[in-house]
Amino acid sequence: GLSPTLQELEVTVLDARMCNNSRFWNGEITPTMICFQGRCGGSAPSKGDSGSPLVCGKRAAVAGVMSFTGPGFTNLMKPPVATSAIKHKKWIRKTLR
Repeated sequence: GLSPTLQELEVTVLDARMCNNSRFWNGEITPTMICFQGRCGGSAPSKGDSGSPLVCGKRAAVAGVMSFTGPGFTNLMKPPVATSAIKHKKWIRKTLR
């Protein structure tokens, strides 16, 4: 079931070229996406995590929003993908006004 407690997962951002190679997402990762993996073996976002923030830096700035992952969640060939907040910064600011 879903946890009633807020969870946190330390991740490493992966190179988009690697994520787009034929062994991984095969060209499906666009410049507005961030591909990442859990730092601890076997750790990954899970069902229900879509929409969660991808946060970075000491000041906890939102870098992206969890979007999708491959089947099985911990499938190393289909790492999780977030939508980049940075690439949509102008739209976000305009919409929030």
